[in-house]
Amino acid sequence: MNNWTKRWDDRYSIEEFAYGENPNNYLKEELEKLNPGTILFPAEGEGRNAVFAAKLGWTVSAFDISEEGRNKALKLAEANNVSIDYQVGELEILDFEEEQFDAIALIYAHFPAEIKSDIHKELEKLLRKNGIIIFEAFSKKHLEYVTKNEKVGGPKDIESLFSIEEIKADFPNYEIIELEEKEIELNEGLFHNGTGSVIRFIGRKK
Repeated sequence: MNNWTKRWDDRYSIEEFAYGENPNNYLKEELEKLNPGTILFPAEGEGRNAVFAAKLGWTVSAFDISEEGRNKALKLAEANNVSIDYQVGELEILDFEEEQFDAIALIYAHFPAEIKSDIHKELEKLLRKNGIIIFEAFSKKHLEYVTKNEKVGGPKDIESLFSIEEIKADFPNYEIIELEEKEIELNEGLFHNGTGSVIRFIGRKK
């Protein structure tokens, strides 16, 4: 098991939910505007967002490298009387199909810096034309915030954080519905608490 996988397995193996059981606010707001279809949650951890989508009537697929995350997600789904298809592994070994999804939700999906752009480009192939990307993750400016308050969470290396320019470069074939850097208050479980700086992006695939 590599260190990256171990880190997330350790975080998710505790009884409490690391980021809570409620969906991310931005995801909730945006999903409620859309008609349910098929949706993919990469790096979905303990399943709070995937379970929320399933409760709205979406057909949900998710993946993560953490077996412990999957176990928690499936328990959460069962407690909410919904089912989600949750696979464990890295994207390239999973059996998703091109243009399988109506939406992809990247919510704090901080992949290792050296592969994050490649993963975004691979994910794009899985989205159908006119499909929607919903994205919220920490911005490069967030480094200042996490230095002052570790409880807000997020990566501590600038390369793993995002900029507006990176998002435009990674998702060039999109109509940008929203793309902004924003200071927000987070109150999500044990590990996202306090003021942080995020990039929010809603894009429609051309």
